[in-house]
Amino acid sequence: MLQFDHQVVQFKEILMDWLALTAALAIMLIGMAGAILPVIPGAPLILLGMVVYGLISGFTVFSWHFWLGQVILVILAFAVDYVAGIVGVKRYGGSKAAVWGSILGAFGGLFLLGPLGIILGPFLGAIIGELLHNKSPKQAINAGIGTLLGFAGGTVVKLIIQTAMIVSFLLVVL
Repeated sequence: MLQFDHQVVQFKEILMDWLALTAALAIMLIGMAGAILPVIPGAPLILLGMVVYGLISGFTVFSWHFWLGQVILVILAFAVDYVAGIVGVKRYGGSKAAVWGSILGAFGGLFLLGPLGIILGPFLGAIIGELLHNKSPKQAINAGIGTLLGFAGGTVVKLIIQTAMIVSFLLVVL
């Protein structure tokens, strides 16, 4: 009878581990979509998946070094979001007016155009900013293109960061 009880306990532990891992990976998958869809907070959702795993499994496998590294990666992913567009504008000859236009365009685009506004808003904002700053239409369009390329580059970097977060999680739990 004692051996049967031990097997039941082992089965429950294995079941809870798989439940925890499945829940964490489902949340992380949604988080990965956030690298491409700016409305979804990608890196924070991946971190949330890790917290859910910890809550279900008891946090026994994670060190404070692990958590510190994950928080740093989340902050880095946020920084990439803000810096990528600015770098794109500057690289394509945009002025501070284009940078501010792209920032304002991101917020305005989100409210006016929904998720598509996250891409179109900064593009149009950079163009409008340059035109208001008495730049030629060609210079304004180049600044707008810079925002799009910055967004694309930022997306690639966020995918790398978020993949690193998930891989480090899997290396710890598997």
